[in-house]
Order: sequence, then C-alpha cells, then structure tokens
Amino acid sequence: MPDRWVVLLRGLNVGRANRIAMADLRDAFAEAGFPGARTYLQSGNAVVDAPTATTRDEATTRIAEAVAARAGDHVGVRVLDADALQYAIDGNPFHEAEARPTSLHLFFLSGSPSADAAHRLAEVAAPTEAFALRGELLYLHAPHGIGRSKLVASVERLLGVRATARNWRTVTRLSTLVADDAGPHGDGATGDVSPAH
Repeated sequence: MPDRWVVLLRGLNVGRANRIAMADLRDAFAEAGFPGARTYLQSGNAVVDAPTATTRDEATTRIAEAVAARAGDHVGVRVLDADALQYAIDGNPFHEAEARPTSLHLFFLSGSPSADAAHRLAEVAAPTEAFALRGELLYLHAPHGIGRSKLVASVERLLGVRATARNWRTVTRLSTLVADDAGPHGDGATGDVSPAH
C-alpha cells in the first residue's frame, strides 16, 4: 500500500468566501497529481496517496496552486503523513473528552509557538476550557463550545503561528480513512465521506 497523506485546508467554505464543491476539490487534487482523493465533510479534509518521489513541500505547493485556481489564494494547505496524524492522536491529554468528540479540538500549528504562548492562552481561556501545548500541536477541550471562545478567536495572534483546527471526530475519521484498505481509490465511503468519482 502506498504512503497516505492527510490534507487539511484552512478557510475553505467558511461563510460565503472561498466556496468550492467537493467534486471540484477532488478535481483540483487530481490536477495536482493526486487522483482518487477522498474528501470528508465540506470544510477541506482529504486523504490522498503519496506519489513516488514527491515531498510534502512539493505536494503542498501543487495542491495550494490547484485549489487557489478554484477557490482563491487565501486557502491554507497543510499536508500530514500518517505518522504525524497518529502522533497527534496518541498525544491527546484529554482522554475523558473523547466521548464527546465535538468538544475536543486539535490545532495543527505551522511552527513552534512563542515561548510565552501557554501563559498568553491561559489569560484568555474560559474557566471551562482546558488546553495543552505539545510542540506544534494545541489541544483544546471546550465542553461548552467554541463559538464565543476568546481563546479560539485570537489563537494565532497568541501563539505567533498559523493554525488549522479540527474537532476530534474529524481527526479520528481521517485516521480511519488513512488505514482503510479500500484507500482513496476504493468504494468504501460511508456517511459524510465523499469518494473519488
């Protein structure tokens, strides 16, 4: 089985900006050299097979260019290999929150946060919110939701890096797709998953 990568798009299909249908998104992946991509939900999650001799940096650039041609150049692209995704899952310090996966959020950071990031986050976190920084990952347990969270609203400014967030349900579903023997080209899609056409 070839290596598989998870692609996370930031700022896609948010409000009226950067709108793109999943069929068009899969076409964009194909043009970038990733035919048979499987997408999950409408917010820019995909699993692709990694082409031979293609680095993640090259893949990120090609995918970003293809997506920008359809949805604008403000959509951020993050590519993770299977090991990085599993590392993030294994590092979750809030196991009690996994029973309510939409209350647990994982932020994939573009680099190491500033030295005082944890202190900055603590200053704005609500009493019901708990967070943990683990290298280039931020875990947030927000049992009352994140719609009005001051931490979430200012997380990039407080950390000093870009961040792409997914709730735990999405993270674990993507992990399942990575491990799926049917793979991006298979027909094992169920529920919210959009298989390649």
